[in-house]
Amino acid sequence: MPPTTKEGQRAELHKTIWRIANDLRGSIDGWDFKSYVLGMLFYRFISENLTTYINKGEHEAGGTSFDYAALPDSQAEVGRKETVAEKGFYVLPSELFQNVRKRAVNDPNLNETLERVFKNIEGSAVGTDSEDDLKGLFDDLDINSSKLGNTVAKRNEKLVKLLDAIGDLPLGNFEDNSIDLFGDAYEYLMQMYASQAGKSGGEYYTPQEVSEVLARITVMGKKRVNKVYDPAAGSGSLLLKFAKVLGKENVGGFYGQEINLTTFNLARINMFLHDVNYEKFNIAHGDTLIDPQHWDDEPFEAIVSNPPYSIKWDGDANPLLINDERFAPAGVLAPKSKADLAFTMHILSWLAVNGTAAIVEFPGVLYRGGAEQKIRKYLVDNNYVDAVVQLPPDLFFGTTIGTCIIVLKKSKTDNAVLFVDATDEFKRVGNKNKLTPDNQQNILLALENREDEDHFIKLIPNEAIAANGYNIAVSSYVEREDTREVVDISELNAEIARIVARQQELRGSIDEIVASLERSE
Repeated sequence: MPPTTKEGQRAELHKTIWRIANDLRGSIDGWDFKSYVLGMLFYRFISENLTTYINKGEHEAGGTSFDYAALPDSQAEVGRKETVAEKGFYVLPSELFQNVRKRAVNDPNLNETLERVFKNIEGSAVGTDSEDDLKGLFDDLDINSSKLGNTVAKRNEKLVKLLDAIGDLPLGNFEDNSIDLFGDAYEYLMQMYASQAGKSGGEYYTPQEVSEVLARITVMGKKRVNKVYDPAAGSGSLLLKFAKVLGKENVGGFYGQEINLTTFNLARINMFLHDVNYEKFNIAHGDTLIDPQHWDDEPFEAIVSNPPYSIKWDGDANPLLINDERFAPAGVLAPKSKADLAFTMHILSWLAVNGTAAIVEFPGVLYRGGAEQKIRKYLVDNNYVDAVVQLPPDLFFGTTIGTCIIVLKKSKTDNAVLFVDATDEFKRVGNKNKLTPDNQQNILLALENREDEDHFIKLIPNEAIAANGYNIAVSSYVEREDTREVVDISELNAEIARIVARQQELRGSIDEIVASLERSE
């Protein structure tokens, strides 16, 4: 029986990943190992997902004993075209995860079998609408890599272990899981390997509870949104929180762009793993700031993002950018050494009039001078900044710094910015801070109610922000509670006087004792 509780399923998943890590230890660098686990998890998922989909159709049509996995490939070919049009891909019965796994231990050419299967799955979409969504999805799962072993036999031995471990995960139907399987696997792998090879985990992954807060901020008061977008999509976990918060059927489409090829592949895999059909997502590869891929799809009603912190970009070294309609309105470009506010301007440009954006930022962008101050001036003077939330420290992998959330809107009901100091809204879990459901709720209620609360919430008119040099750091407006003990100075002085008097008394007593001893000698 598969475990039914969140904790049980998560523990089972973590145990399995740890076991695979031990089996493959010493042969695969942790960062590469992540691709093998997630790639094989994806292969199992699409095999089971397709089998369930085809079986359901046949069972409903009266063929109650039908099992796609047992069908000869020649008979399965009949349904290829129709299924690809529906699902975006096709896997022949002999190439399904469960069937390849069954034969794996006795297959001396397992590496070639898997290579052929992956090529065929990607090839099933060629010439169809889903071609771009499937292309290169298995590129990072290099089953012929010498990292798996020096000989074909050794590599196949490792592949059998990988297939068995992933296949043994007792999680029932993927869609019935109470956990975000892929998100949880990815998060656990990040914890294991984020510090490796100098890679910053924060750049690749936003913790799930932070993702949920961002998504909920942007859909506050709504039951449905047209399109959601993330210009630095990473593994797609942020976008997919909308499916959890609103339900897949209440999101018109999932759009994103990612510059890192491996992570771009993970984002597309993640969409399939969450059973988001190929026609409902469009994840593009490339540099969003220089070469944005979704001009035909903007504006977006909800935008969430955790862009890379303070990365370099072309800035004013590229003369075309100052005339780019996304950046031109501010009259200045974000510094070449810090692209943070370039992402912010891009997001604002592509935000729908009735939309909301929630962006994770490093604190420096809130108060630094120069070009960044001029961009903040543009944002505040035009009343686009709805709120700034200071988050607790140590939430993200790869950094302990307390980040913040900037909330942007184009149709505000007041001319003020809400500042929320949420630095104490966390619980320590393991070696990281976490936002509990209560912490999340407190932040969301603060944004919803928009009312002052000592040491927590302050609504500040735009004019006051302008008078303060367009500084939008939360600490400039929300005074922290002084938790130091109040000391009564006069009482303290009296106590000191008593101690001094007692000290003199004791010294006198000691002098007398010493004198007495000297006399008796």
